[in-house]
Amino acid sequence: MMRSLWTAASGMIGQQFNIDTIANNLSNVNTAGYKKSRPDFEDLLYQTIRSAGTPATRDTLIPTGIQVGHGVRPAATQKMYSQGSLQNTGNNLDLAIEGEGFFRVQLYDGSFGYTRDGTFKIDSNGQIINSNGYKLSPEIIMPEGFVFSDISISQDGLVTVKVAGDDTPIEVGRISIYRFVNPAGLKNIGQNLVKTSAASGLPVGGKPGFFGMGKIQQGFIEMSNVQVVEEMVNMIVAQRAYELNSKAIITSDSMLATANALKR
Repeated sequence: MMRSLWTAASGMIGQQFNIDTIANNLSNVNTAGYKKSRPDFEDLLYQTIRSAGTPATRDTLIPTGIQVGHGVRPAATQKMYSQGSLQNTGNNLDLAIEGEGFFRVQLYDGSFGYTRDGTFKIDSNGQIINSNGYKLSPEIIMPEGFVFSDISISQDGLVTVKVAGDDTPIEVGRISIYRFVNPAGLKNIGQNLVKTSAASGLPVGGKPGFFGMGKIQQGFIEMSNVQVVEEMVNMIVAQRAYELNSKAIITSDSMLATANALKR
């Protein structure tokens, strides 16, 4: 059987995976804090028909060998943590990180998730939560009788608020953000959240705006860093590569049909 059939088939499978990744990026173009994924590919094993460096004569060596590749496979999908554009919303609890870092929320099972999505709300207990009800960590609880329009969050994460009938701001807590040695190694779990893994390293918490941490911008949300034009170009390239691999299969099949039709 011709190797090209299986080689081209692996190419079609690889480009299908490429299109799946591009489609996910495009579907999240309006997701706050979303970071685009990039697929990485690697070539498969090679069949060595003749090794380079083997003797050709007593005094000479073969300078180049003969190797035949067997196609391609996905090697990784890497999250690209470049800064997304900041959109002004005017909402006091819309927060964006300008620079490196993640907000931390506590999940229902007690573990922690990390996110760049800063679209926070306040629950019935006055506690800051995200859209899925996960509590911001460390916890920040508003005092009774607070005025929502007077919530102020500084670039270094200090949260102050005024209570009705009192013009003196009350300090209610500080938002911390967290960095990772290898953010691309974080595990995506959906809901705009990631969790730590052995590859990401342990989280390093800190005060926003200090020691390499990003600053917090109140009244803004960070938009997705997906570039639609770039993804469309990638889609065209993937489509053409898929077509070329399918044509390689058709050509191989035609050659096999010709060989099968030979008669003595």
